[in-house]
Amino acid sequence: MATEPGMKKAHFIGIGGIGMSALAQYFHDQGVDVTGSDRDVSPVTELLEKKGIRVAIGQKAENVPVDAQMIIYSDAVAEDNPERARARELGIPKLSYFAMLGQVSRGKRTVAVAGTHGKTTTTGMLAKILIDAGASPWVNVGSIVKDFGSNYVHGDSDLFVVEACEYRDHLLELSPQILVLTNVEWDHTDWFPSLQALQATFRRAIERVPADGAIITNSRDANIVPLLVDAAARVIDYTEEPAYKLRLPGEFNQMNARAAAAAARAAFPSIQNTTIYRSILDFQGTWRRFEYKGKTVKGADVYDDYAHHPTAIRATLKALRAQVKGRVTVAFHPHLYSRTRDLLDEFAVAFSDADQVFIAPIYAAREVDDGTISSEILAERIRATGTEATALDSFAAIEHALREAGSGDTIMTMGAGDIYKVADALVVKK
Repeated sequence: MATEPGMKKAHFIGIGGIGMSALAQYFHDQGVDVTGSDRDVSPVTELLEKKGIRVAIGQKAENVPVDAQMIIYSDAVAEDNPERARARELGIPKLSYFAMLGQVSRGKRTVAVAGTHGKTTTTGMLAKILIDAGASPWVNVGSIVKDFGSNYVHGDSDLFVVEACEYRDHLLELSPQILVLTNVEWDHTDWFPSLQALQATFRRAIERVPADGAIITNSRDANIVPLLVDAAARVIDYTEEPAYKLRLPGEFNQMNARAAAAAARAAFPSIQNTTIYRSILDFQGTWRRFEYKGKTVKGADVYDDYAHHPTAIRATLKALRAQVKGRVTVAFHPHLYSRTRDLLDEFAVAFSDADQVFIAPIYAAREVDDGTISSEILAERIRATGTEATALDSFAAIEHALREAGSGDTIMTMGAGDIYKVADALVVKK
């Protein structure tokens, strides 16, 4: 896999993003001098520094090398960002992360893992299976996989395993030979005004898979069935895979394992069943996916999870409740005003397996508060279902409240923002 011909230096704006950091590692692996910037220090920026990639914290015009030949920017970086503005002044070509990812994947045997839930775990499992089988894939996954200690894996074949995102139709930048579609539910409501709009994007992705390719999905899912009508590629139903023994809890992870196994068979037909079984059983999981963090001073167990959609929250808490006996307290960080507002009814009932929920202020990300939704409104709706819920105004207040949990109790921080920092602060350091 090659980078742009002759490229010697590239600068990544928003390099701490999980996809951006994986792509930066790929470029670094190709001998490109990679620099980058991000707003804050994170486990991802620390990983990059350890690999010899220079990361500036704080985004300033002077971070942009004058001799950079390409600027790659995160979707979260606005056009008026000082580094993007500086790149324009210098006349340096710019591409979004997803556009560059599309260029990297073009002409490769790309396996793209898409869907509303389970993409990261499925991608990680699939990568481990293929690596254990000797397929030597390149891997770009949306979290740090514990088995690799990274969100990127160097490969020696033309096989490229990548986690794909449907937001803003980014999935359509890729050219997969194999498309894994885990499931489809309405999400990214600021971009997709309805489930039908979201389905239209997935339908286009399905129709673009070539006739000699494969689509790995649940062909009985009511939200997926109508999308397969004009598929040129063969459709493989991953639910026909057997049940697998795995370390990770929950039926949703069982479905992830089946999708990963089916995709591995399609990508590497000579793979042995024993390899698949062993790889899935040994898979340790990823950062921020049902991750056990440790115990508090008072002996409460602490978990952290990335779940930020009602279905994922409900499934994760169901799995947690099945394996613990004491009181379960959740600290939830809502992600986006639009998602919280549009899926409010679903959020209200998603926490039924918790005894108590503390809700942080909504993570705005790219949005502006229009006053129609708040963490207080969400807390009120949750309380109406019979689950105790309180909106608090800061992570510090949430951390203080969670410290009341004692031995036998369980705490789970949840959300796509940086609520994991509360979990990190709660656990006793070894």
